[in-house]
Amino acid sequence: MDSSELRIAAVVPCHNEEASVAKVVADLQAAVPGIVVYVYDNLSTDATSERAREAGAIVRRENVKGKGNVVRRAFADIEADVYLMIDGDDTYDASAAPLMIKTLLDGPYDHVLGVRRQDESGNAYRAGHETGNKVLNGVVGKVFGENVEDMLSGYRVFSRRFVKSFPAVSREFEIETELTVHSLHLRVPRTAVPVGFRDRPAGSESKLRTYHDGFKILKLIAGLARHERPVAFYGLFGSLAWLIALVLTIPIAITYYDIGEVPRFPTLFLAFTLLLLGSLAWTAGLILDGIRRSRHEAARLVYLRYSAVTDDGPRR
Repeated sequence: MDSSELRIAAVVPCHNEEASVAKVVADLQAAVPGIVVYVYDNLSTDATSERAREAGAIVRRENVKGKGNVVRRAFADIEADVYLMIDGDDTYDASAAPLMIKTLLDGPYDHVLGVRRQDESGNAYRAGHETGNKVLNGVVGKVFGENVEDMLSGYRVFSRRFVKSFPAVSREFEIETELTVHSLHLRVPRTAVPVGFRDRPAGSESKLRTYHDGFKILKLIAGLARHERPVAFYGLFGSLAWLIALVLTIPIAITYYDIGEVPRFPTLFLAFTLLLLGSLAWTAGLILDGIRRSRHEAARLVYLRYSAVTDDGPRR
C-alpha cells in the first residue's frame, strides 16, 4: 500500500522482548512501507532496546511499569494520521497490517480491531485465557448493549481523532478494555478484521497473569458500568433495597391489620431505612446519568475537532 500521503505510526509496547521485537519491527516495515515504528521499552532488563534499534525502530522508554502507561505516553507524544498498536511478542500476524489500515481508510473508520484467529497449532491461547476473554466480551456486551468480538486483543488500528480524544487512565493490561469502551460510548465508526495469532517464540515469556489481570479487568468493567450506566447500576441496588423493604413490611402490615398493633418497630424502622436508601440510590443514578450525558457531549466535541482520514489523506 502507498502510505506516502499519510503519517502512519506503529506503537509497540515491550517488556523484556529481546527474542521477538526485531522480527516484529522488520515485519511491520516490510508490510507497510514508510511506517514509523516506535518501540516503547517499559523497564526491560534485557537487550530489547538494542534489538529494536538495530531493526530500525525509534526506541523510547516509559519508566512507569504497565502497558496502559506506555499507551498513554505514546498516544500523547506521537503525531500521526494513522496509529497501529501491536504487542512486541510476535504473536500477531504483522502482514495483516495493510488490510487493517486499508479498512480504516476505506470506511472511513476510527477503530479497527484485530480479532484473533489461532494458527493450526491451536496453542496460542494460554489455559483459561480464551474462556476468560469470551466471558469478559459477554459482560461488556451486556453492559453497553453492543457485541464485542475480542475485547482483549492488543492488535488495533486507530485514526488520529480517536487517539487524541482518548482519555487513557488505565495503568496495565486493562488498557484494551478501556479502548473498547471508549469506542462504544463515543459511538465512533468501528469494525473488526480477523488476524492470525500464534504462540510466542522460544525464549519469550508471557507477562499476563490470568487471575490477577482478570480481576483487574472485571474491576475496571464494574467501574465503567457505574460511570457509563449509572441508572442501571444504582437502580439495581435501589430496587433491591425496595424489594427487601417490601418483604419486611408485608408481615408487619398483616399483623397491624389483624390486631391493630405494630409489634416489631425495629423491623419497621429497618424497612423504612431501606426504602429511603433505595430512593437515594435511584436519585443518585438519575443525577449521574445527566452528568454522564454532559461528559459524552464534551468528549464528542473534542473528537470532532479532528478531521477524518481517508486513503486520499487527512480531510482538512
